[in-house]
Amino acid sequence: MTNISRKTKETNIELGLELNGSGKSKIDTGIGFFDHMLEALSKHAFLDLNLTCKGDIHVDFHHSVEDVGIVIGQALNKEIFPVKNMERFGEATILLDEAAVNCIIDLSGRAFFFYDLPLENKVGEFDAELTEEFFRALVTNAALSVHLTFVRGKNRHHIIEAAFKAFAVALRRAVTENKKAQIPSTKGVL
Repeated sequence: MTNISRKTKETNIELGLELNGSGKSKIDTGIGFFDHMLEALSKHAFLDLNLTCKGDIHVDFHHSVEDVGIVIGQALNKEIFPVKNMERFGEATILLDEAAVNCIIDLSGRAFFFYDLPLENKVGEFDAELTEEFFRALVTNAALSVHLTFVRGKNRHHIIEAAFKAFAVALRRAVTENKKAQIPSTKGVL
């Protein structure tokens, strides 16, 4: 299990993350919808995730959401690298009712993020645009290459939840043990 603490003037975060866990989570960010999405991420990626974030949510949810992405990304980086005996690539298209979202992940060691989800306005009090901020912070700090793309849908809640679950399943598939892979790169290092 990787433990990370991050304290700024805007947030105070404590995180424990185990990559090959059972999907158990205990999450409290003070942002109900975001907690729900992180629980889905934990469950479907088989991440054990303990997370508390005390942030300046009286101002806006932005700092908390982005900083949680940073610490989850940092923890994933420590859990994944150096890549050895893992599939390396993972893909999933997940649907939730009318919505479908595709995610492709490469445990490349090089941060690259392509995002194409048509999200505006809010889901409850949660600004839908924060979905991109969360994933960008996570991908950058984890040093992953990720494409997260919209397939179809109308309901913002469904689209965001499908995105979190697609990322989770693609990640689970990318980190799947494969002893034949050894170091899955022609360079000999990731």
